[in-house]
Amino acid sequence: MLRYLFHRLWQSAITLVLASIVVFIGIRALPGDPATAMAGEEADPATIAAVRAQLGLDQPLPVQYFKFVGHAITGDFGRSIRTGTPVREMIGTTLPVTVQLAVYAMLVAVLAGLIAGVVAAVFRGRWPEWTANGFSLFALSVPTFWLGILAVLYLSVQLRWFPASGYVSPFEQPMRGIYYLTLPALILGLAHAAVVQRQTRASMVDTLTADFVRTARAKGLGRGAVIFRYGLRNSLIVVTTIVGLQLGGLIAGAVVTERIFSLPGIGKLTLDSVFTRDYPVIQAVVLVITTSYIVINLLVDVLYTVIDPRVRVSGRAR
Repeated sequence: MLRYLFHRLWQSAITLVLASIVVFIGIRALPGDPATAMAGEEADPATIAAVRAQLGLDQPLPVQYFKFVGHAITGDFGRSIRTGTPVREMIGTTLPVTVQLAVYAMLVAVLAGLIAGVVAAVFRGRWPEWTANGFSLFALSVPTFWLGILAVLYLSVQLRWFPASGYVSPFEQPMRGIYYLTLPALILGLAHAAVVQRQTRASMVDTLTADFVRTARAKGLGRGAVIFRYGLRNSLIVVTTIVGLQLGGLIAGAVVTERIFSLPGIGKLTLDSVFTRDYPVIQAVVLVITTSYIVINLLVDVLYTVIDPRVRVSGRAR
């Protein structure tokens, strides 16, 4: 187990280094000059050159990269070009909002996806399966931004069931905070629920038609025990994989949802920073999201051996 964990940590570290290089180079490939944006379009070349020197953009790229990595390791991401606020403070303010939204959306996706997947697997060839499959097809086909706009128009503006925008911290006002996050979480989690449903159904169908399940039924094991003890339990490995991958994707893909519902999360911060060519903020945000994605996948790999001790990867988990 320790050997496997060390191997995965080493892989994660290499992935993080490569990701930091891609992020650093990719940000600088964006059109526009942050020094010009900060100094103003009508600034003279001397002023722009002074701003570039102040930001360190006049130095060679390798020097800029190693300075960026050295400061990032200590948690120092510099200051925003646009506001002058320390980037660490901006991320510390916006990241919790996105994490709360992502966790809530994933809870919605897992609950809805598991229920629909179990129903589709148990009632194969009947109307409950067709209904569950229709739900997943609809959720995967409809764009999130379009569904979000419709939800705001009908559920918020016309019916007034949910607020159209705004955010309240669940840690300060739990019920009100959950109420404000419910509609964005439903919209964001819908497509992910469809993925969980399809994977759960496929895994349970394979398990319920296996020989050992037929043997258990022949020995008199009840239908409920077969479904939950064998079918659902054996599908948890697949669901865990999907949840791990989707949770990282939720954090990274909350940009549209946060924009529609005016949530002060890291997605909105990223979009605003891209528009203003705020290099320090974009670099820090993308690096934080990448790190969270890598860490989540590492935890999912470790959880495999907890959920099912039979799982071994090339003998390294022993």
